[in-house]
Amino acid sequence: MAVYSSVIDLIGDTPIVDVSVLSPTPGVRLLAKLEGQNPAGSVKDRIARAMIADAEADGTLTPGRTIIEPSSGNTGIALAMIARLRGYHLKIVLPENVSVERRSMLEVFGAEIIPSPGREGSNGAVRMARRLADEHPEWVFLYQYANEANPRAHYETTGPEILRDVPDITHFIAGLGTSGTLMGVGTYLKEHKPDVQVLAVEPPAGELVQGLRSLDDGFIPPVFEKWGGNDLLDGKRIVRPRESIECTRRLADECGIFAGLSAGAALAGAIRVAERIDAADAARAVIVFIVSDAGWKYLSTGVWTDDLDEATANVEGIVYF
Repeated sequence: MAVYSSVIDLIGDTPIVDVSVLSPTPGVRLLAKLEGQNPAGSVKDRIARAMIADAEADGTLTPGRTIIEPSSGNTGIALAMIARLRGYHLKIVLPENVSVERRSMLEVFGAEIIPSPGREGSNGAVRMARRLADEHPEWVFLYQYANEANPRAHYETTGPEILRDVPDITHFIAGLGTSGTLMGVGTYLKEHKPDVQVLAVEPPAGELVQGLRSLDDGFIPPVFEKWGGNDLLDGKRIVRPRESIECTRRLADECGIFAGLSAGAALAGAIRVAERIDAADAARAVIVFIVSDAGWKYLSTGVWTDDLDEATANVEGIVYF
């Protein structure tokens, strides 16, 4: 096994696991890409590394400067890890109702937390961070929702990894958050295999599925528009909170994959796609979905241990993504 010069070098090249035991249609393969294997624990490690590298390369980020970013967890944790190693001070605008695990992990890596109103969720954190960045031009605002390094990181790494490991892929499914994963991976796959179907998973408007957002709630990430999201996507699958929890439990119970709640939503979307595939086409259908993070940041939800109704109520009241 190779010896790496830094933990940052471990980002990417994550494994893909066959979870076809969960497929509702015989012959249709379901494959899970385990992004929780990244060193800071999520798919956001990829974009954190890319955004910081870009800002360093163009001279925006220099030694001793301060970074500010809105986050409800994964991006903030990934940025905190890299900023700590690279010598930057990080301010994270964080909704007050995030899980204790997320807050604790940010503190481990020395991030300064600026609380935003919990009732405003991630959109409120974005608004506050933009205002603070305007008031403090000496701070570096990376802004993952509009930063080209976000989708480009997935275009250059996640997409090629998937096509290399699963050359017969027919469908790609990921949650709709910043939209970076969908835009970057989807664009790469379409360029190399135009027939691949790219589908987004999102919650109904006004409902909370951890790690996802509904475009109907009024905020469309700039990278979604810049990368032609409406033209790129072949469809969406709507997943509600209870269904995401049920599928998160199935990943653990039937596959031994301890994953976050957005992974359950992505699995639910993959199952819905598989259900619509005709028996005649089933033998060639290969669906890859993203498992965005591991489950340790969600333990306080009781997702795996509480009554299903109680767990659903818990995740609707606390921000975990």
